[in-house]
This record gives sequence, structure tokens and C-alpha cells, in this order.
Amino acid sequence: MRNFLKKLYLFFIFVLLYAPILTLIVLSFNSSRTRAKWGGFSLKWYAALFENEQILQALYNTLLIAVLSSLIATLIGTLAAIALNSMKVRTRTFWMSMTNIPMLNAEIVTGISLMMLFIAVGNFLSLFGGSVTFGFTTILIGHITFNLPYVILSVMPKLKQVNMSTYEAALDIGASPIYAFYKVILPDIMPGVLSGFLLAFTLSLDDFIITHFVKGPGVDTLSTKIYSEVRKGIKPEMYALSTLVFVTVLLLLFIVNYKPKPKDSAAAKA
Repeated sequence: MRNFLKKLYLFFIFVLLYAPILTLIVLSFNSSRTRAKWGGFSLKWYAALFENEQILQALYNTLLIAVLSSLIATLIGTLAAIALNSMKVRTRTFWMSMTNIPMLNAEIVTGISLMMLFIAVGNFLSLFGGSVTFGFTTILIGHITFNLPYVILSVMPKLKQVNMSTYEAALDIGASPIYAFYKVILPDIMPGVLSGFLLAFTLSLDDFIITHFVKGPGVDTLSTKIYSEVRKGIKPEMYALSTLVFVTVLLLLFIVNYKPKPKDSAAAKA
């Protein structure tokens, strides 16, 4: 009975997690525009998706910002982690505490702070005839800013596991510091770097609050595009796009986690 209740509870949790996604997938094949009526199976919303330039542009902006911000944040965050790892304990503790603040803050605080910062910089530049235009660049800077702490925290544990004796040995036999870093340190911390990149990419892809405060008119990501359509009704094309994104992520997970069965020596020889 106890095992049955555990399985029932687990089943209930999975229903709560995936029932909304399943509903969205079903609606993406509904030929009727209204969600309250099933009008029959249809692929017209998928065809309409690839004809909607606004949604495709929002998707392009979302992917481009996510890739660029995660790449830049990974580069800066990795270098920052290396610098922090070489500091004394007290200094490193202080700066790590400062790194944790953006993650503990509510996103709305970070979003408003970045918006005020861009306005202040714009007011300062206006004294010299310059200006700050809210748009793609401000969104990119905002995403890099909130991605950095996650990259640093992903790389730091791997740096603590590195055997610095190997690095010093490479220097002793004539390797330059940069060459020794790429050949000795980087391979050891690469799992942390990749984890930081993927985490930054996911957070950037999913972000709405910070993007909402630092974006300008005419520039939309998927999250802000969906938010702007809520008041007048979300287009069924969004259901189709969300279904494609979910299926793509699901396939990637299967591919990454797939492990071929090891062949025995006899089969390998044959």
C-alpha cells in the first residue's frame, strides 16, 4: 500500500508538470482558433507560424541574444573565476558574496536597476551629444549581467579540483603560461565551463522581466512578444512554436542521454 501511494503521488506530480504542455500541444493541432472548441486535426497553425514575420523575428532575436550573451558571459565568467581562485581566502570570500547578490535579488530589482543605469548613462552622454538607445544592445548587456554569476559558480568548483602541480610542471618544461593554461587547466575545467554556458543560455532564453525593462520599441523576444499578445489573445501560432521548441529540447535530451550498449569482444571481432 505504501509503495502504491508513492507511485500515485509521483504520477500526480508528473500530471501537474506536463498536463499544461500536453494541452498546449493538442491546441497546436486544433483547426479552431478558440480553445473551447475542437475543430478537427489540422497543421495550418504550423504553416501560419512560418509565414508570421513578427514571431520569426522575435524567435531570431531570442536565439541570437541567448547565444551571444551566454558566450560572452561564459568567457568573462571563466576569467573572473580564475582570478577569484587565485585570490586570498578573505578577498575571495568577499567577492564571492558580491557575486551571489544578483542571484538572491528578485529579477525585477535587477531589471529596474539596469534600466536606471542605462538612463543615467544616457543622461551623462547627452552632455557630450551622445545618447543610449534602448534596444538590442541594452538587452544583450542586461542578459550578460545576470548570466555572469551563474557561470562563475559553475566554473569555481572545477577550479578547486585542478591539480596546480601539473600546471607548474608544464611551466618548468618550457610551456608559456597561456599554452599551459589551454593544455592543462582548460581541459580540467571544461565540464564546468560547458555547464555555465548551458545554464546561461537557458536563463537568457527564458528571461522576461529584465528584457521587459531594458528593451526598446520595435525589439521583441518571444517572452515579451507573448506578453504583449496576452491582452488581445495569444495567437495559435504560438502554440505551434512552443510545441516545436518542446519537441526539439526533448529530442536533444534523448540524444545526449543515449548510451549505446557496449559490444562484447566476440561481436567486435566479428
